[in-house]
Amino acid sequence: MENRSYHTPRGGHPPQTDLLSGRAVFTTAYAVIPRGVMMDIVTSLLPHWSKTRAWIIARPMTGFSETFSQYVMEVLPGGGSAKPEPDSRAEAALFVVAGSLSIEHDGATHRLRPGSFAYLPAGSAWTLQNDGAEVATFHWIRKAFRSVEGIEAPEAIFTHEDEHLPTPMPDTDGRWATTRFVDPTDIRHDMHVTIVTLEPGAVIPFMETHVMEHGLYVLEGQAVYRLNEDWVEVQAGDFMWLRAFCPQACYAGGPGRFRYLLYKDVNRHASLW
Repeated sequence: MENRSYHTPRGGHPPQTDLLSGRAVFTTAYAVIPRGVMMDIVTSLLPHWSKTRAWIIARPMTGFSETFSQYVMEVLPGGGSAKPEPDSRAEAALFVVAGSLSIEHDGATHRLRPGSFAYLPAGSAWTLQNDGAEVATFHWIRKAFRSVEGIEAPEAIFTHEDEHLPTPMPDTDGRWATTRFVDPTDIRHDMHVTIVTLEPGAVIPFMETHVMEHGLYVLEGQAVYRLNEDWVEVQAGDFMWLRAFCPQACYAGGPGRFRYLLYKDVNRHASLW
């Protein structure tokens, strides 16, 4: 098992002596929500959740996310929910970054720890509980599942990052690699949630421009990201949203590796509306 680090929001509130400055950017092509704005005052409470708060960092709205929502959930010991998901259309991807959790699904109990990943199909009946002694933090990505006639829906997945070898990108000597929790050829899935790792000095050496919408939460390290026409410095705890076709590239410029949790929509025709 490798030595891994996953950033968690610290919350709190800045003192009145702090300067009014920051790195937050919101455009029609991309947005950067830096870790410094994830304070107590911007958290949300959710129905049927106890001892829990959420940083909602993406939601479908005009000029922003179109295919997904993403929460950073903080659950105190004894907290959780017996009715976590109110929308039967919503599939879920969960990734734990701190503490431990138990999920009840289909009559079985699954224990999750930092690095654990869970996929819960749309319409699933599941519950979540922090039955540990420490605060638990996890990412919750929600998406309306797009079913396809003649193709069955995917089943639930419970796994851990340690169980998946990163897949190196061609001709990179492993310096740019992706940890995949789902077989990329499995057409049943309409979204992928992966972890991308770039070693110090590694690059995404071309301006990616593609139909997939992205959500990127930096788990570890720092880099300079090219977003549309701008170069933006990002670090652990920052979140980036990239609209479909937003040009993107990256230099991993820190002393350590740069890693982020990546969402993208896949495997479906473009909607005509």
